[in-house]
Amino acid sequence: MAAEVGEKWVLSVTAQTPTNIAVIKYWGKRDEELILPINDSISVTLDPGHLCTTTSVAVSPAFTHDRIWLNGKEVSLSGGRFQNCFRELRSRATDFEDENRGIKITKKDWEKLHVHIVSYNNFPTAAGLASSAAGLACLVFSLAKLMNVKEDHSKLSAIARQGSGSACRSLYGGFVKWIMGKEDNGSDSIAVQLADEKHWDDLVIIIAVVSSKQKETSSTSGMRDTVETSALIKHRAKEVVPKRIKEMEEAIAKRDFPSFARLACADIHRHEFLRNQGSPPRLDYKDNSQVAYTFDAGPNAVLISKDRKTAALLLQRLLFQFPPQSDTDLNSYVIGDKTILKDAGIEDLKDIEALAPPPEIKENPSTQRYRGDVSYFICTRPGRGPVVLADESQSLINPETGLPK
Repeated sequence: MAAEVGEKWVLSVTAQTPTNIAVIKYWGKRDEELILPINDSISVTLDPGHLCTTTSVAVSPAFTHDRIWLNGKEVSLSGGRFQNCFRELRSRATDFEDENRGIKITKKDWEKLHVHIVSYNNFPTAAGLASSAAGLACLVFSLAKLMNVKEDHSKLSAIARQGSGSACRSLYGGFVKWIMGKEDNGSDSIAVQLADEKHWDDLVIIIAVVSSKQKETSSTSGMRDTVETSALIKHRAKEVVPKRIKEMEEAIAKRDFPSFARLACADIHRHEFLRNQGSPPRLDYKDNSQVAYTFDAGPNAVLISKDRKTAALLLQRLLFQFPPQSDTDLNSYVIGDKTILKDAGIEDLKDIEALAPPPEIKENPSTQRYRGDVSYFICTRPGRGPVVLADESQSLINPETGLPK
């Protein structure tokens, strides 16, 4: 299994993986165990400098069982989704050798060795910001590096998908399509990159975090309920989404923001209608040439601006309409890319009150402002895919014990 080093060596890898926000949603599965969707979807990967999961994984003959710590708390690995990912990765592991440390692991050894996983999200977990996407993608990516798995990102995306559906899209940066696939075993249900993050780097994304609390209803149960009760879900998957996917691919390729915005907004309204079976709203897209909006599985709004100038104006309006509590520090109220604050001419909380009010408040000064209703804003942009962090100081695992630092 390993060279004679007292059986106390610890081998580790640390990786960082971004989250993603779907602009054409998937909602509903044809196979819940393999997490096979009933339609394709398209997402934007967010800058990992602002929203990401960092995961350190380690292996040692001294470990007695697989363990995972998420955001400082040990959680169970007994769930089928974790086990599916472990099984797939161990079956693809290859021989590994570190001559300097005298460590040699054969493919067969990987079936017996146990791993420790320490993972940290720099954004709210289970609040609707696709933390499971970043988390499971990072787990699969880092374990694949540790176990010397030779599969490309497309094949790894099929493994990550079995942990969390949207995780498959976080194996790539930029703009990503999750192909639903047709095979019963899910082998063709994979993610592919439509364009990298540099293709359309004018975009600025502002997320209004309304709540960082865990979702009351999980995406899994919500999807199951919709598939079981909605008469329209199959129509959306078969008739609406294929056309919308094609149009969104064209909009991304051409960097056609009005079309991008129209499609994203139309999709989230139809998506919410299907989830809640309410009356579909009447939509007017003529104002969506500058800003698109969508939501993930939680209540937090995602606003996508066509460029920095538009983003600065949008942030001005958002901060005026949704000012922070009086005891909130601006530095903690707007996080991520803080240069947008400078573009917006805001250096301090008092600058928010000095902003010109939006037209509807000018016309009706009694119009309500919503102080404290937004917990904070995240300013970000399209970002790169997962990477290995070579600096050992960034590891979350103590190299001597194999436990969290």
